[in-house]
Amino acid sequence: MNTDHTPALDPRRDVAGLLALELAPGSAIARDALTQADAARLATLLGRDLGALAPQARELDLCLAAAHFDPAEALRPGWPLHRRLAELQARAPGKDAGARIIAFGMDAAGAVPQPFAADPALRGGSLRVLPFLLRGDADVAGAVGEAFEARLLDAGMVQADTALLAQDAFGTRIEHARYLTVHDLAAMVALQYEHLGLAPLWPLIETALLSPAGEAVLDAPPEPLARYAGGEARIALFAPAAWRARYAPDGDDEARLRQQFAHFEMRQKQFAAVLGAHGIDVTFVDAGGDTAATEL
Repeated sequence: MNTDHTPALDPRRDVAGLLALELAPGSAIARDALTQADAARLATLLGRDLGALAPQARELDLCLAAAHFDPAEALRPGWPLHRRLAELQARAPGKDAGARIIAFGMDAAGAVPQPFAADPALRGGSLRVLPFLLRGDADVAGAVGEAFEARLLDAGMVQADTALLAQDAFGTRIEHARYLTVHDLAAMVALQYEHLGLAPLWPLIETALLSPAGEAVLDAPPEPLARYAGGEARIALFAPAAWRARYAPDGDDEARLRQQFAHFEMRQKQFAAVLGAHGIDVTFVDAGGDTAATEL
C-alpha cells in the first residue's frame, strides 16, 4: 500500500526494472549497499547494458538503488522501492541537461539511507535484487517498456564486466546476473511459490500488486480461508469446533483431527508471513464453520 505519500509511479513515463543477482551456493553477501563511487560505476554499466537491449533507453533518466533486497520487498503494492526512486529522480539536479544516470548508495557515514535499507528479517536468500527506474518522455518510455517486457526475461543477461563489478563491490560470489522487469520477477516468484506449495496464495498477492483496489478470495479446503480487499488480507480464524464443521465434518479420529488442526494453524501463520513479506497488511478475523470468504 502507498502509505508514505510518495508519488505513485506513472506507467506512461516510468519503466520499473531490477538487476537480479543469483548468489553462488553457500555464498554470503558482505555489504548491504555500495559506496557512492561504486554505485555510480555500476549505474553507468547498467545504462550501457540497457541501451544495448533497447537503444531508446539511452534517452531516459536511469536511477539505480545500489542496495540489494529480497524479491518480496520489490513486489509490494504500489511498488514502493521504485516509487522512492521516482521521488528522488524528481528532486535530482540537472533536469535540463539531457538523460541522466543517477545512483544512490551508502551515505558519507557509510550507512544505508532508510528508503533503501533492506528488511533484515528477509536476508539470507540466494536471489537478491537491485531496483532501477527509467523515466522520461512517455512515448520513449512506452517503447522501452514494451521492448523490455518482450526481451529481458529471455535476453536480459548482464554483461560480464557489470556482473564482476557487482560481485566485487558487494563482496560475494554471483552465479548468474540478469535484468528483469517487475512483471518478470513476479512470474518467477509465482513459479517459485508453486514449487514451495504456496500457489493458492499467489492470486491474493497478484491482485494486491496489479489491482490493489480489487478483490481476491482463497476458498479451497483444506487451505485457510482468506480474502484480499480494501488493501489488506483478512484470514479466517477458526475455533477447533468451527474448523471441524468446515473442514472435517465426518472426522472421528480425535488424534488425527488435532494433528490436522495444528497443521492448519501453521499454514495460516505461513500465509500471513508471506503476505507480510510482500507488504500486505494481514488481519485475522474470527469466523464460524459456515462463514463465506466474502464475509471476511
